[in-house]
Amino acid sequence: MRRLKEPKRAAHKRTIQIDDALVRLLLSIRERQLRLIAGIPDGVDVDLSLIKLPEGALMFPSLHWREVDLTRLRQAKTVSKDFAKRAAKLFPGLCFHDLRGSHETALLDAGVPVHVVAARCGHDPATLLRSYAKRTKKADTSAANVIAAMSGAALE
Repeated sequence: MRRLKEPKRAAHKRTIQIDDALVRLLLSIRERQLRLIAGIPDGVDVDLSLIKLPEGALMFPSLHWREVDLTRLRQAKTVSKDFAKRAAKLFPGLCFHDLRGSHETALLDAGVPVHVVAARCGHDPATLLRSYAKRTKKADTSAANVIAAMSGAALE
């Protein structure tokens, strides 16, 4: 039987900020679950605060066509297979685990400080740089521009 468990160390727990658009998306998923539990179709205006989700309800439960059980965990293999199938058209060869490295590389490319990215993803900054900070054209161009600016300032 699959179950959720706490991280091995308390230091491995972390809280991250999410943007307003993601909050709205998560709230819409919760509203859909409340409607599903109560049997209320979309578009019907009701007070959903009167409806309660079951104890232990998950945001992303297992999807089973025969029954609605918001407390059942998804199978990890199923999530990976579904992701690969959907991503194949846009990003051939991309697997679910690759998202972590892509996320970290994108944040670093956008100029987010290494220590912030490392804390967000649960890495030591040195491990992050060694494992996930891929050299990209954008980062290399940015470095060249910094050197050019420094050289230009030194020549003036």
